[in-house]
Amino acid sequence: MSDRPSDTADPGRPRGDRLGPDGPAGILLVEDNPLDARATFNAARKLEMADNMQMVTSGQAALDLLRSNRSIRRRTALILLDLNLPGMDGHDVLAEIRTDPLLRTTPVVILTTSAEENDVMRAYRHGANAYITKPLDLEGWLHVIASINEFWFSVARLPRT
Repeated sequence: MSDRPSDTADPGRPRGDRLGPDGPAGILLVEDNPLDARATFNAARKLEMADNMQMVTSGQAALDLLRSNRSIRRRTALILLDLNLPGMDGHDVLAEIRTDPLLRTTPVVILTTSAEENDVMRAYRHGANAYITKPLDLEGWLHVIASINEFWFSVARLPRT
């Protein structure tokens, strides 16, 4: 697998082997910053979960993908959403997800550089399931991605879509 995340990669099987009705569950990463995307994928690769991830680089692309592709929508068990996106920002994407009957039960974890209390409060008001400030180094990324994987795919019980 290359170091570059793919916009078209099919989500694979997360650790914990959680299966969706149309195949293996996966993670949708919504991230426009290539360095943060690479750090996320590098950490996921070290944890043997990079094949479980698909990436889009804008909020509108995420909504379009999830709304237009039933198979991907059903297999997306978790959305990792940056707030600072071009066009529609992460807050607006989250609000759209929470009002869409097809998407509203999908867990959304905000993964962003912002540590501003206003962003944290706004994200939770819009229905974020968790808010994580991006780490600064690879060890931090490994810890964050491992924690997300452990909680969402081993501890938490996710809704069937």
